[in-house]
Amino acid sequence: MKIAIAGKGGVGKTTLAGLLARSFAAEGKHVLAIDADPDANLASALGIPAGRYAHLQPFSHMKDLAKERTGADSGYGGLFILNPKVDDLPDAFCVEHAGVRLLLMGTVEHGGTGCVCPEHTLLRSLMKHLLLERRDLVIMDMEAGIEHLGRSTAEAVDLLIVVVEPGQRSIQTTRQIEKLAADIGIKKIAYVGSKIKSQEDKAFLASALPAEKMLGYLSLNETIRDADRTGAAPYDIGGDFLEELLAIKTRLLDYAG
Repeated sequence: MKIAIAGKGGVGKTTLAGLLARSFAAEGKHVLAIDADPDANLASALGIPAGRYAHLQPFSHMKDLAKERTGADSGYGGLFILNPKVDDLPDAFCVEHAGVRLLLMGTVEHGGTGCVCPEHTLLRSLMKHLLLERRDLVIMDMEAGIEHLGRSTAEAVDLLIVVVEPGQRSIQTTRQIEKLAADIGIKKIAYVGSKIKSQEDKAFLASALPAEKMLGYLSLNETIRDADRTGAAPYDIGGDFLEELLAIKTRLLDYAG
């Protein structure tokens, strides 16, 4: 199963990605977690000690590797390989913790409307490999723009989960993500309500989003906030939110089919 998670910054998508990854791994699943958000925080949400991932670089920053794999440093007039070898990279550059393997993707900064450069080519080929060729259960923590996904890989995404909090700005971001997802051909989109304080919050989201696509809710929780401040994994601390997570997982598996 391949799951992408997106949402407005600060809405709680990284928390959800970390909880799902740890929960599936605890069941014995082979879980590959991909941090594809420029503000990379998934390692902390997974509970990986800082010393274990401090050396990791996002693939988007590995310019020498990108040039080597694409042949861009060969001097042939700027031409390079568009389908470089990447199948060995996940195992070579991951950090494993509690049954979850983590990869950092990063984002290629560029001007204009597109980028055909070694780094972008490497990221695109790697994402295609992870989604189309590997059998891991993949959980991707995306930025709101879901820019790592393209038409060639969108059909491999079993489910795009949009994390949304009860507020108009979050709903607006959700609409933008929905449009981007439709444009590239993602077929299944669902929602998780986050930072819920009351029934009124649930009613607000119910008025804006289709009920049949709502997987569940994560309440605003001091334990999760404390874990974020200390760099601990909410999954390791535990609390009532794990029951909410179980309900979300059950609905997710049913909805994704």
